[in-house]
Amino acid sequence: MTKEEFNHNYKENFIALTNFAKKLTRNNVEAEELVQQTALKAYKGLHTFKEGTSFKSWSFTILKNTFITNYNKRKKQGIVNNPIEDFSFALSNSYSVKNNATSQMRVKEIHSCIQTLSPKSKKPFLMHVEGYQYNEISDSLNIPIGTVKSRINFARTKLKTILNERGIMAA
Repeated sequence: MTKEEFNHNYKENFIALTNFAKKLTRNNVEAEELVQQTALKAYKGLHTFKEGTSFKSWSFTILKNTFITNYNKRKKQGIVNNPIEDFSFALSNSYSVKNNATSQMRVKEIHSCIQTLSPKSKKPFLMHVEGYQYNEISDSLNIPIGTVKSRINFARTKLKTILNERGIMAA
Protein backbone atom coordinates (compact mmCIF):
# COMPACT_ATOMS: atom_id res chain seq x y z
CA MET A 1 0.00 0.00 0.00
CA THR A 2 1.37 3.39 -0.95
CA LYS A 3 1.37 6.44 1.33
CA GLU A 4 -1.39 7.96 -0.77
CA GLU A 5 -3.54 4.84 -0.44
CA PHE A 6 -2.91 4.82 3.30
CA ASN A 7 -3.99 8.46 3.60
CA HIS A 8 -7.12 7.78 1.53
CA ASN A 9 -8.08 4.70 3.56
CA TYR A 10 -7.34 6.42 6.85
CA LYS A 11 -9.44 9.47 5.95
CA GLU A 12 -12.24 7.19 4.78
CA ASN A 13 -12.29 5.41 8.16
CA PHE A 14 -11.46 8.36 10.41
CA ILE A 15 -15.02 8.94 11.66
CA ALA A 16 -15.58 5.24 12.38
CA LEU A 17 -12.25 5.04 14.23
CA THR A 18 -13.10 8.15 16.23
CA ASN A 19 -16.52 6.80 17.16
CA PHE A 20 -15.01 3.50 18.27
CA ALA A 21 -12.35 5.33 20.29
CA LYS A 22 -15.05 7.44 21.96
CA LYS A 23 -17.00 4.30 22.79
CA LEU A 24 -13.91 2.80 24.44
CA THR A 25 -12.52 5.83 26.24
CA ARG A 26 -15.79 7.60 27.04
CA ASN A 27 -13.78 10.81 26.72
CA ASN A 28 -13.38 13.02 23.61
CA VAL A 29 -9.81 14.12 24.36
CA GLU A 30 -8.61 10.57 25.10
CA ALA A 31 -10.44 9.34 21.99
CA GLU A 32 -8.61 11.90 19.81
CA GLU A 33 -5.29 10.84 21.30
CA LEU A 34 -6.11 7.15 20.77
CA VAL A 35 -6.99 7.78 17.11
CA GLN A 36 -3.70 9.67 16.64
CA GLN A 37 -1.74 6.84 18.27
CA THR A 38 -3.54 4.41 15.98
CA ALA A 39 -2.65 6.44 12.90
CA LEU A 40 1.01 6.51 13.92
CA LYS A 41 1.16 2.79 14.67
CA ALA A 42 -0.71 1.92 11.46
CA TYR A 43 1.62 4.08 9.37
CA LYS A 44 4.74 2.68 11.04
CA GLY A 45 3.38 -0.85 10.62
CA LEU A 46 2.17 -0.37 7.08
CA HIS A 47 4.53 -3.11 5.91
CA THR A 48 2.44 -5.60 7.97
CA PHE A 49 -0.78 -4.78 6.11
CA LYS A 50 -1.74 -7.59 3.77
CA GLU A 51 -3.12 -6.52 0.41
CA GLY A 52 -6.63 -7.74 -0.16
CA THR A 53 -7.58 -7.52 3.51
CA SER A 54 -9.79 -4.91 5.12
CA PHE A 55 -8.00 -1.71 6.06
CA LYS A 56 -10.90 -0.88 8.38
CA SER A 57 -10.61 -4.14 10.32
CA TRP A 58 -6.82 -3.83 10.45
CA SER A 59 -6.94 -0.26 11.80
CA PHE A 60 -9.74 -1.12 14.28
CA THR A 61 -7.57 -3.96 15.61
CA ILE A 62 -4.65 -1.55 16.06
CA LEU A 63 -6.93 0.91 17.86
CA LYS A 64 -8.36 -1.81 20.12
CA ASN A 65 -4.90 -3.19 20.96
CA THR A 66 -3.58 0.31 21.64
CA PHE A 67 -6.51 0.96 23.97
CA ILE A 68 -5.82 -2.30 25.86
CA THR A 69 -2.10 -1.52 26.11
CA ASN A 70 -2.83 1.98 27.43
CA TYR A 71 -5.41 0.55 29.82
CA ASN A 72 -2.88 -1.98 31.19
CA LYS A 73 -0.27 0.77 31.69
CA ARG A 74 -2.76 2.95 33.54
CA LYS A 75 -3.91 -0.03 35.59
CA LYS A 76 -0.34 -0.64 36.76
CA GLN A 77 -0.10 3.04 37.72
CA GLY A 78 -3.35 2.76 39.68
CA ILE A 79 -5.14 5.33 37.48
CA VAL A 80 -7.92 3.05 36.18
CA ASN A 81 -11.44 3.36 37.58
CA ASN A 82 -13.22 0.64 35.59
CA PRO A 83 -12.21 -2.99 35.14
CA ILE A 84 -11.54 -3.99 31.52
CA GLU A 85 -14.68 -6.16 31.62
CA ASP A 86 -16.71 -2.93 31.61
CA PHE A 87 -15.50 -2.38 28.04
CA SER A 88 -16.44 -5.83 26.74
CA PHE A 89 -19.42 -4.35 24.87
CA ALA A 90 -17.01 -2.31 22.77
CA LEU A 91 -14.19 -4.83 22.49
CA SER A 92 -16.31 -7.60 21.03
CA ASN A 93 -15.82 -7.85 17.31
CA SER A 94 -19.06 -6.78 15.63
CA TYR A 95 -17.63 -7.81 12.26
CA SER A 96 -17.08 -11.43 13.25
CA VAL A 97 -18.97 -14.27 11.64
CA LYS A 98 -21.59 -16.03 13.73
CA ASN A 99 -20.26 -19.30 15.10
CA ASN A 100 -21.69 -21.98 12.82
CA ALA A 101 -20.77 -25.65 12.48
CA THR A 102 -18.00 -24.98 9.95
CA SER A 103 -16.29 -22.35 12.05
CA GLN A 104 -16.65 -24.54 15.17
CA MET A 105 -14.90 -27.36 13.31
CA ARG A 106 -12.10 -24.99 12.33
CA VAL A 107 -11.71 -23.81 15.92
CA LYS A 108 -11.47 -27.44 17.11
CA GLU A 109 -8.91 -28.15 14.40
CA ILE A 110 -6.85 -25.10 15.40
CA HIS A 111 -6.96 -26.16 19.06
CA SER A 112 -5.84 -29.61 17.98
CA CYS A 113 -2.91 -28.07 16.11
CA ILE A 114 -1.95 -25.98 19.15
CA GLN A 115 -1.82 -29.18 21.23
CA THR A 116 0.90 -30.52 18.90
CA LEU A 117 3.28 -27.74 19.94
CA SER A 118 6.01 -28.52 22.43
CA PRO A 119 5.16 -27.48 26.00
CA LYS A 120 7.92 -24.86 26.05
CA SER A 121 6.38 -23.13 23.00
CA LYS A 122 2.73 -23.85 23.74
CA LYS A 123 2.60 -22.23 27.21
CA PRO A 124 3.98 -18.78 26.21
CA PHE A 125 1.91 -18.83 23.00
CA LEU A 126 -1.34 -19.57 24.85
CA MET A 127 -0.58 -16.91 27.46
CA HIS A 128 0.05 -14.40 24.64
CA VAL A 129 -3.23 -15.36 22.95
CA GLU A 130 -5.00 -14.85 26.29
CA GLY A 131 -3.71 -11.27 26.32
CA TYR A 132 -0.68 -11.42 28.59
CA GLN A 133 2.12 -8.98 27.78
CA TYR A 134 5.60 -10.31 26.97
CA ASN A 135 7.00 -9.09 30.29
CA GLU A 136 4.16 -10.77 32.21
CA ILE A 137 4.82 -14.06 30.43
CA SER A 138 8.53 -13.67 31.10
CA ASP A 139 7.93 -13.11 34.81
CA SER A 140 5.36 -15.90 35.10
CA LEU A 141 7.51 -18.53 33.36
CA ASN A 142 10.79 -17.17 34.75
CA ILE A 143 12.44 -16.95 31.32
CA PRO A 144 14.04 -13.98 29.52
CA ILE A 145 11.72 -11.76 27.46
CA GLY A 146 13.73 -12.53 24.30
CA THR A 147 13.08 -16.22 24.84
CA VAL A 148 9.36 -15.50 25.25
CA LYS A 149 9.27 -13.60 21.96
CA SER A 150 11.26 -16.32 20.22
CA ARG A 151 9.01 -19.11 21.47
CA ILE A 152 5.85 -17.25 20.52
CA ASN A 153 7.22 -16.56 17.05
CA PHE A 154 8.24 -20.20 16.69
CA ALA A 155 4.75 -21.32 17.75
CA ARG A 156 3.11 -18.96 15.24
CA THR A 157 5.32 -20.19 12.41
CA LYS A 158 4.79 -23.85 13.33
CA LEU A 159 1.01 -23.38 13.60
CA LYS A 160 0.84 -21.61 10.26
CA THR A 161 2.74 -24.50 8.65
CA ILE A 162 0.49 -27.13 10.23
CA LEU A 163 -2.70 -25.23 9.36
CA ASN A 164 -1.53 -24.79 5.76
CA GLU A 165 -0.70 -28.51 5.50
CA ARG A 166 -4.15 -29.43 6.79
CA GLY A 167 -5.80 -26.97 4.41
CA ILE A 168 -7.34 -24.92 7.21
CA MET A 169 -5.62 -21.68 6.36
CA ALA A 170 -4.35 -20.35 3.04
CA ALA A 171 -0.71 -19.29 2.92
